[in-house]
Amino acid sequence: MKRFIICLLGLILLLNMACCAKKEENKADEGRLKTYSELSNGTYSCDEHIYKYRFEISGRMPNAAKNSTFVYLSNLPEISFEQAWKASGLSSSLDDYFSEEDAILVERR
Repeated sequence: MKRFIICLLGLILLLNMACCAKKEENKADEGRLKTYSELSNGTYSCDEHIYKYRFEISGRMPNAAKNSTFVYLSNLPEISFEQAWKASGLSSSLDDYFSEEDAILVERR
């Protein structure tokens, strides 16, 4: 009976350690929403689309306690912070969202 309890406790400990290790791995990709790559010609590829620009757009949303950063791949020459946060999924108006050909959100911090 003593051996059974020790084995059971050991198994619980191992499972707990495995779960914690998995959570740590996921923290590295916490803000990553899409996988993309930079091509040799300086453009970016994501979801079968090619984009000319990569923007890291930072600022503070209304009533927010801290700054946010949105990383977009884009064929538009510029994206304002207001456009970025609205198009990130926070706007209720479809007019605030980009078409997939124009820009795509790949990371949010």
